[in-house]
Amino acid sequence: MLIAALTDAIVDVYGAWARDLVSIRLTGVPAGRFAQGGKAVDTNASVILGVRAGVFDRPDAAQITARLGAALTDAITRVVGDDLRAGTTVELVASPPERTFVGGALAV
Repeated sequence: MLIAALTDAIVDVYGAWARDLVSIRLTGVPAGRFAQGGKAVDTNASVILGVRAGVFDRPDAAQITARLGAALTDAITRVVGDDLRAGTTVELVASPPERTFVGGALAV
Protein backbone atom coordinates (compact mmCIF):
# COMPACT_ATOMS: atom_id res chain seq x y z
CA MET A 1 0.00 0.00 0.00
CA LEU A 2 2.84 2.39 0.83
CA ILE A 3 4.58 1.79 -2.52
CA ALA A 4 1.36 2.48 -4.41
CA ALA A 5 0.65 5.60 -2.34
CA LEU A 6 4.16 7.03 -2.87
CA THR A 7 4.06 6.28 -6.59
CA ASP A 8 0.63 7.90 -6.93
CA ALA A 9 1.85 10.97 -5.03
CA ILE A 10 4.72 11.49 -7.46
CA VAL A 11 2.45 10.93 -10.46
CA ASP A 12 -0.03 13.46 -9.03
CA VAL A 13 2.72 16.08 -9.07
CA TYR A 14 4.50 15.23 -12.34
CA GLY A 15 1.81 13.51 -14.41
CA ALA A 16 1.12 10.01 -15.69
CA TRP A 17 4.24 9.99 -17.87
CA ALA A 18 6.37 9.69 -14.72
CA ARG A 19 4.79 6.46 -13.40
CA ASP A 20 7.19 4.09 -15.19
CA LEU A 21 10.19 6.12 -13.99
CA VAL A 22 9.29 5.94 -10.28
CA SER A 23 11.51 3.52 -8.35
CA ILE A 24 10.82 2.87 -4.69
CA ARG A 25 13.01 1.05 -2.20
CA LEU A 26 11.67 0.64 1.32
CA THR A 27 14.41 0.41 3.93
CA GLY A 28 13.74 -0.16 7.61
CA VAL A 29 15.59 1.53 10.44
CA PRO A 30 15.72 -0.51 13.66
CA ALA A 31 14.21 1.06 16.77
CA GLY A 32 16.73 3.22 18.60
CA ARG A 33 18.71 4.04 15.46
CA PHE A 34 16.68 7.04 14.43
CA ALA A 35 16.65 10.21 16.49
CA GLN A 36 14.60 13.33 16.47
CA GLY A 37 15.35 16.35 18.61
CA GLY A 38 18.41 14.60 20.02
CA LYS A 39 16.45 11.63 21.34
CA ALA A 40 16.07 8.15 19.90
CA VAL A 41 12.52 7.47 18.73
CA ASP A 42 10.81 4.18 17.96
CA THR A 43 8.53 5.46 15.22
CA ASN A 44 9.39 7.57 12.24
CA ALA A 45 8.73 7.87 8.56
CA SER A 46 11.33 9.07 6.11
CA VAL A 47 11.40 9.38 2.34
CA ILE A 48 14.46 10.20 0.29
CA LEU A 49 13.46 11.02 -3.26
CA GLY A 50 16.08 11.10 -5.97
CA VAL A 51 15.26 13.82 -8.47
CA ARG A 52 17.07 15.25 -11.44
CA ALA A 53 18.97 18.38 -10.44
CA GLY A 54 17.15 20.39 -13.10
CA VAL A 55 13.99 20.35 -10.99
CA PHE A 56 15.63 22.99 -8.79
CA ASP A 57 16.41 25.23 -11.80
CA ARG A 58 12.82 25.39 -13.04
CA PRO A 59 10.93 28.67 -12.59
CA ASP A 60 8.31 26.72 -10.62
CA ALA A 61 10.87 24.86 -8.46
CA ALA A 62 9.51 26.17 -5.16
CA GLN A 63 5.98 25.06 -6.05
CA ILE A 64 7.04 21.65 -7.42
CA THR A 65 9.22 20.80 -4.42
CA ALA A 66 6.54 21.98 -1.98
CA ARG A 67 3.95 19.83 -3.77
CA LEU A 68 6.29 16.82 -3.69
CA GLY A 69 7.00 17.24 0.02
CA ALA A 70 3.33 17.60 0.88
CA ALA A 71 2.16 14.80 -1.43
CA LEU A 72 4.72 12.30 -0.13
CA THR A 73 3.99 13.19 3.49
CA ASP A 74 0.25 12.79 2.85
CA ALA A 75 0.83 9.43 1.14
CA ILE A 76 2.85 8.10 4.07
CA THR A 77 0.41 9.25 6.72
CA ARG A 78 -2.59 7.88 4.79
CA VAL A 79 -1.00 4.43 5.00
CA VAL A 80 0.74 4.41 8.39
CA GLY A 81 -1.36 6.89 10.33
CA ASP A 82 -1.51 10.63 10.79
CA ASP A 83 0.11 10.32 14.22
CA LEU A 84 3.46 9.99 12.39
CA ARG A 85 3.03 13.24 10.44
CA ALA A 86 5.08 15.38 12.85
CA GLY A 87 8.07 13.04 12.54
CA THR A 88 7.81 12.40 8.79
CA THR A 89 10.85 13.63 6.84
CA VAL A 90 10.97 14.09 3.08
CA GLU A 91 14.35 14.84 1.50
CA LEU A 92 14.76 15.67 -2.17
CA VAL A 93 18.22 14.59 -3.32
CA ALA A 94 19.42 16.00 -6.64
CA SER A 95 21.29 13.99 -9.24
CA PRO A 96 23.14 15.95 -11.94
CA PRO A 97 22.13 15.08 -15.52
CA GLU A 98 25.43 13.32 -16.19
CA ARG A 99 24.73 10.93 -13.29
CA THR A 100 21.13 10.04 -14.12
CA PHE A 101 20.49 6.81 -16.01
CA VAL A 102 17.26 5.07 -16.97
CA GLY A 103 17.35 1.55 -18.34
CA GLY A 104 21.15 1.69 -18.45
CA ALA A 105 21.30 4.73 -20.71
CA LEU A 106 22.01 8.34 -19.84
CA ALA A 107 18.66 10.05 -19.30
CA VAL A 108 18.09 12.88 -21.71
